[in-house]
Amino acid sequence: MKTIIFIGTNKSGSSREAIRAAERLGYFTVLFTNNEKQIKQRKEYVDVHEMIFVDTTNLAAMKKEIRSLKSKGHDIKTIASFVDSNVANSLKLCEDFCPNGTSAKAAEFMENKAGTRASLNGLPYSPKFLTLSPKMKLELASIGTLPAFPLIVKSASSTGSKDVLQANNLEQLRRHIRKLNEKAPDESIIIEEFIEGDQYLVEAVVHDRKIQIAGVIQQEITFGKRFIITGYGVLAIVPRQMNDSIMEVLESIVEKFDIQNGALHVEMRLTDNGWRLIEINPRISGGAMNNMLKAAFGFDLVEETLKLYLGERPSLIQKHKNFVFTQYVIIDSKGILEKVTGKNRARKLPGVVEVYVKPKKGTQLMPPLSMGHRYAYVIAQGSTLGIAKSLAKKAAKEIQFHLKQ
Repeated sequence: MKTIIFIGTNKSGSSREAIRAAERLGYFTVLFTNNEKQIKQRKEYVDVHEMIFVDTTNLAAMKKEIRSLKSKGHDIKTIASFVDSNVANSLKLCEDFCPNGTSAKAAEFMENKAGTRASLNGLPYSPKFLTLSPKMKLELASIGTLPAFPLIVKSASSTGSKDVLQANNLEQLRRHIRKLNEKAPDESIIIEEFIEGDQYLVEAVVHDRKIQIAGVIQQEITFGKRFIITGYGVLAIVPRQMNDSIMEVLESIVEKFDIQNGALHVEMRLTDNGWRLIEINPRISGGAMNNMLKAAFGFDLVEETLKLYLGERPSLIQKHKNFVFTQYVIIDSKGILEKVTGKNRARKLPGVVEVYVKPKKGTQLMPPLSMGHRYAYVIAQGSTLGIAKSLAKKAAKEIQFHLKQ
């Protein structure tokens, strides 16, 4: 039985769409999860043919389950993850059970922001930074090596805007460091320069060390208690100079991390002095990313990534070119969700491709402290990015969350 094992999934978004793609391609799908809620909601995961409750941080426990599956006749074709912090483990298991030319070591570096910064230190696109090892005290002399405030403070394993804070003065910097130390005493902390400029996300796959860019997406950031990305504009046409400069950065990363095969996305800011790297992740972005790229270009990036993991050549041939904008919906007060209105009105508006609302009635909602606190999105397409953006924002305004305080 041709089988693909997935290490973790979210209920929706790119990681779930990868499982659906595997089923569509004719594979038996197995999900390793440490999420008890998913076990209880087993019936809602019809595309998962077998769900196994296991500690997804424990390689030995997962190896035992894989050997058990093999003994039952499963032909493990690949082991994959599209979820934060699980990618390196999935690639380590691949190296043991189904080698595919991917590098667990490269994924491990990318999952650890301190490792990434250290590896790329000194390159033109790498920002100035310093790393505080666990329990290490902040020395004033070391801050002198950084530009003036504001500074960014973050946990070395931060993902989805969690534990990424802005410090505007020394007192705030010390407070943020203390807070992060209390939350994760064994975790390193990165302090880095605040970078001005438009922020872009670049999705790419690497096959035989050759890079294919899947999409260049301009991001809109909402500044509150955290930096939350609430808007994504897919460029149907990327200016040649921009594309060439992005390729230079990607080629440098692929060489530095020795990536033969793999998927990644980078977030960068475009400054007066060129690109500055915000972060790298060894997977496609979550949320609506796969669907917005499909609306823009017609290919299915998670499906092509699976083909890459299966030893095939991924194909990112564009079937069409649409400017696409995705607007996320966040809220500004805390409460229990009573109902959501406006979904159908939003769907009927011109240019709207998809409307998605995540929470169910009775869920506790709150203003965003991470990307996980974005509660709905609208994808719209248009003949220009400005038109797509306007259509998406207009439709998103129709969606209202009614809360009980």
